[in-house]
Amino acid sequence: MSTLLTLLDALDDRPQAVHLRERTYEGLGDVVVDVGCGSGRAVGELAARGVRAIGVDADPAMVSVAAGRWPAGEFHVADATALPLGDGSVTGYRADKVLHVVPEPALAVAEARRVLAPGGRAVLTGQDWDTIVIDSGDPARTRSIVHARADGMPHPRIARRYRNLLLDNGFTDVTVEVRTLVWTDAAALPVLANLGGDGA
Repeated sequence: MSTLLTLLDALDDRPQAVHLRERTYEGLGDVVVDVGCGSGRAVGELAARGVRAIGVDADPAMVSVAAGRWPAGEFHVADATALPLGDGSVTGYRADKVLHVVPEPALAVAEARRVLAPGGRAVLTGQDWDTIVIDSGDPARTRSIVHARADGMPHPRIARRYRNLLLDNGFTDVTVEVRTLVWTDAAALPVLANLGGDGA
């Protein structure tokens, strides 16, 4: 897990990632659940703003790390499709880089609808694992690696469906934003190395 944490921390520290994370916090209100919270950075940042921030992750080890790093947050081990929250109990729902590994993303989005209060806001973010573009001297091999990595996940292209998932589960005023992260320095190397591995 230390390799995954190192990779996540490096990604989260990138200026583009910081900017995108800040964007996801907008309009979430004063009680927010962060599903697939990982090491808890979003929960910690939201809690520092006076928000009641609740982190949920299926991995007990990650929840332990998150609770140690961000003691102002509230953390639970739970599945994205069975949150330990009452109906209409949160004003904001956030799921960042998680629905591609959830076995049934539609059930997770239905659960988001259940726990959100009327007028609450859901924010889903994630990459489309088939659209990673790498400048390479061997395009065929690069494509093979990218697609093999994508095909090893439960739902590598789920980000394409976010809008319809939300609409199908009763959400309204759904908008889609597309961001492209461009890396030209050595910080990209651990991410490239991870494409050939088993991590998510």
